[in-house]
Amino acid sequence: MASAVRPLAEPPPGSGLRPVLGNSGLPVIGHTVSVLTDLLGSSRRRYEEFGPVSWGVTLGTRAVTVMGPDAIEAVATNRDKAFGNEGFYDYLIGPFFRRGILLLDFDEHLHHRRIMQQAFSRERLVGYLDAMTPAIERELAKWRPGERFPVYTAAKRLTLDLATEVFVGEEPGADADRLSRAFVDAVHGGHAIVRADVPGGTWARGLRGRRFLERYFRERIPAKRAGDGQDLFSVLCRAETEDGDRYSDDDIVNHMIFVLMAVHDTSTITLAMTAHYLGKHPEWQDRVREEALALGKPAVEHADLDRLPLLDMVVKESMRLNAPVGGLFRETVKDTEILGHHVPAGTKVVAQVYATQRMAQWWPNPDEFDPERFADHRREDKVHRYAWAPFGGGAHKCIGMHFGTMEVKAILHQLLLRHRWTAAPDYEPPMRYGTGPMPTDGLPIHLTRRT
Repeated sequence: MASAVRPLAEPPPGSGLRPVLGNSGLPVIGHTVSVLTDLLGSSRRRYEEFGPVSWGVTLGTRAVTVMGPDAIEAVATNRDKAFGNEGFYDYLIGPFFRRGILLLDFDEHLHHRRIMQQAFSRERLVGYLDAMTPAIERELAKWRPGERFPVYTAAKRLTLDLATEVFVGEEPGADADRLSRAFVDAVHGGHAIVRADVPGGTWARGLRGRRFLERYFRERIPAKRAGDGQDLFSVLCRAETEDGDRYSDDDIVNHMIFVLMAVHDTSTITLAMTAHYLGKHPEWQDRVREEALALGKPAVEHADLDRLPLLDMVVKESMRLNAPVGGLFRETVKDTEILGHHVPAGTKVVAQVYATQRMAQWWPNPDEFDPERFADHRREDKVHRYAWAPFGGGAHKCIGMHFGTMEVKAILHQLLLRHRWTAAPDYEPPMRYGTGPMPTDGLPIHLTRRT
């Protein structure tokens, strides 16, 4: 039986603030099962019961969950610097991705972000796309049509190969395969429910993967720093601000491991789920394919991205329906308030992006795939600057957002020219929660070649 409703903490006398209400859920496991298996449904029920601010217990820890654009804005913009990233993210993924850019706070975060920004300039993005194009062509050529083609599984392999080649500069082969396996183990470690170093367990494999990645990157730093490579690894080794600030070897190792995870996971989810929605809505697949054919190029160049408005709307709608990063995770470093609710220091906070983007209060018919929401004559996303926030916001807004959308669009362009596909009309993928909601069955589609 679930626990009774009670306040998280009593507000200071005379503050005029309200307490945060909630409950701990089931004994021992709290709300973990419902969050991992039915996050949208459980979030909607919680919003109906408690409103935009509530607390509960998930993955062994108590946290305040906030929903709605106003609440997300309060957390993301962090105007009084009450919300830190390190505490909560360190609890969730710290053993595998410690001191990544997302796990740093305040002045230290800004210092590291200024250096990393050199790796995501427009000039660098053009170079990354040029390097990706032949790799995308090579990997898509391996996709074999079939009635149950697992597009999520294939997308995961594709984006991982691109990350290894374009970000690390590792050519396909045995070393790249070992790097990929270690990286996958580290990512899975961060998703482990049993969060202990039990031999043979997911957590233990993740720690082993982390150790391999540390050795791999550290051994190659001197050569990368001395060379003139254009992969992300090489760029980070040489990146320098106008003031002469550079990364230490430890910084490079930590940032490479984290950036690989962040870009790979989010791109995989967005690519696969966009393909899924296009499979269920063939009229939209035909429209974006006609747009791709009208471009008259087998692959997009960076300057072409603004010439594909339909594809842009489709990708945005996919990210609305299935946010690749489902929430912003913070921990209060001092007493603060969220929408008039008292939140004491040391409280873990989750700003629920995924549920907010699927709520009827801000999105008409929120569960329908309707890319024209983002058309100029509608722009439903303009109802609030944080109604659509798949990249977060504020100082921690995703630094790789332009790379990620560029990668997904480049792959989809080639895929649309090569193939047609459908998804069964009554098929709904079983989902679990990782960095965001992700399918557990490989996301089957009926894939055929275009003639």
